[in-house]
Amino acid sequence: MPDSAGTTAHGPPRSRSRSPLLVAGAVAVALPGVVMSVVGLSVSPPVDALLYGLAIVGAAFLLSWAAEAAQVDISAGLAIALLALVAVLPEYAVDFVFTIQGGNAYALHGPTCLPPGSTEQSPCGLALANMTGANRILVGIGWALVVLLAAIRLRRDSSRGRDAHGDGGTTHRPGHSTRVTLSRTDSVPLVFLLLATLYSLTLPLRVSITLVDTVVLVGIFVAYSIRVARAPAEEPELIGPSAWVGEKEATPRRAWYIGLFVLAAAVILLCAEHFADSLVETGTELGISQFFLVQWVAPFASEAPELLVAGLYAWRLKTTDALATLVSSKVNQWSLLVGTLPIVFALAAGSLHGLPIDIEQREELLLTATQSLFAVALLVTLSITVKGALSLVGLFALQFVLAAMLSGPAQDLELLVISAIYVVLAIALFVRSRRSLVTLVRDGLRTPYAELTRESR
Repeated sequence: MPDSAGTTAHGPPRSRSRSPLLVAGAVAVALPGVVMSVVGLSVSPPVDALLYGLAIVGAAFLLSWAAEAAQVDISAGLAIALLALVAVLPEYAVDFVFTIQGGNAYALHGPTCLPPGSTEQSPCGLALANMTGANRILVGIGWALVVLLAAIRLRRDSSRGRDAHGDGGTTHRPGHSTRVTLSRTDSVPLVFLLLATLYSLTLPLRVSITLVDTVVLVGIFVAYSIRVARAPAEEPELIGPSAWVGEKEATPRRAWYIGLFVLAAAVILLCAEHFADSLVETGTELGISQFFLVQWVAPFASEAPELLVAGLYAWRLKTTDALATLVSSKVNQWSLLVGTLPIVFALAAGSLHGLPIDIEQREELLLTATQSLFAVALLVTLSITVKGALSLVGLFALQFVLAAMLSGPAQDLELLVISAIYVVLAIALFVRSRRSLVTLVRDGLRTPYAELTRESR
């Protein structure tokens, strides 16, 4: 159904008929956490963490649907950037809570962020743990998920005698590996991700992340936003609740997605701090590492909707959109999120010395930065195969396997070894595809969007 602007929101009628129920379901999932926050109710740390985590998941779905529906009213490139930014807002909220707690601890106890003799996990370290975990999950699981789901779907269709083809970004031939291909316009986020990654490789050499890093990383994000804002408008392809909202006339459509934005933001503001506190208390009560819970459980809760939506797009073989959104999300998290942490920390700590980085966090930052470098290298030709996806998820899983097998100093060494593997593989890929790298950088930074879009079509 065309709207007043002449655009069309796509989606199966049956799916759209269930959309109001899906929106209501997301609100219902978030409601217990909101009520607990408002009335000050607490059951037990594990139950509290579960309910507040579900509230954030529900809010993240609402944000995702609102951002997708907003694509009807803005340019294609800016829409992808906005969708990616909004989708990770729950991650920002949770990480900011840990950063504020770290800043308060720094104001009381100095660079250690802990009282003398304490054996607890440093609150400053938890802020970085949440950020590094979120970034590694997004690449190690999210990017790989898109390719692997598309491969499974294509092979299934092929075995049943159906046409095995995707949206133009997915190809499969018998005897060959499934390949997901990005459009030429996706050179833009990849190049800015490369810039942020190259700069982030210097962070493990520091004792703190400072406002100087803020200037550089936020500057990269601003330059990226200006660049993608020049992309021409295109008709969005929406499914589910986003299609249900997007097909409405202009005024009610905007009222709906703005209302969903506001509702989701309210839920996140009410529940993010309680979720963070409950997660830390759960670790203490159950004897589980606080670092583990903050680095892996919290990001899964905040990014689950984004991964689910990407997976649904991949299963429907809309792989270019799915992977492009996840790439843009990585740009946001690796530039704007990291860059804003020193600002939040400085306001909480009342100090300009920067967010402290201990030895453990330097290793985590190094692993996260080198994983990002390898991920960009895999996509330097604007395509990725099942083999590349398996290498992403395999190396991501390897850290957990080795951590379970090793102890003491050997656990620290395994992070350095995996980081070295990432670097060696990335350099090999860049050298092998050096001509594609030159083209990628030129297209990402200089080629007019009109030319990028024309050749993509």
